[in-house]
Amino acid sequence: MTNAPLVLGFDTSGPWLGVLLLSGQDVLSDHYVDMPKGQAEALFPALGDALANGGAGWGDLDAIGVGIGPGNFTGIRISVAAARGLALSLDIPAIGVSILEAAAYGQDSPVLATRDAPRGQAYVQGFGMDTPLGPDLMAIDEIDTGLMEPGLVCVGTAAEAVAARIGARAVPATYAPASAIARIAATRWREDVPPPAPLYLKPADAAPTRDAPPVILDDA
Repeated sequence: MTNAPLVLGFDTSGPWLGVLLLSGQDVLSDHYVDMPKGQAEALFPALGDALANGGAGWGDLDAIGVGIGPGNFTGIRISVAAARGLALSLDIPAIGVSILEAAAYGQDSPVLATRDAPRGQAYVQGFGMDTPLGPDLMAIDEIDTGLMEPGLVCVGTAAEAVAARIGARAVPATYAPASAIARIAATRWREDVPPPAPLYLKPADAAPTRDAPPVILDDA
């Protein structure tokens, strides 16, 4: 028997659906598919398939890990609402993990984590840097070149553009957010963490869809 927690991590904060079932260091099930639309309908079947493929059931889970953004507003709401609902129904913790922290996971510091944003912008956050930074949404051509420091690497989907701006080294993107989300959640599942909440970093620039995702209510 293993005492390692069984963690289900998932993310729909971009045009994709990623799910990973983790026990200790063992990946029991891993699913990723590009999905610009239809995440709300596809998420729970994908979660159920991940459990079945990993030989587990809902009642076996110790924790949920979920990507909280920044990224696509609707996708973030879908995942966060699902995670909170599962945590309540299964009586297990749901741990929110930012996509920037997930991008930086496993890298040596100092790290500048990035993610593409519209209109020449990037979501950025520094980890282990001399100068605290973010999380923030910034125009790439306005990022302070003085952020450069010895050994700094840029990671994430906007790494090359940001690295070129500040003179740092870009690490090739190997973007698998659900994996990092599950692994980070596995280190925090016994901690007293608040329920996951969306990390938007900018106001919504589109009207709600006709079939809006469930409203997320704070605990009373």
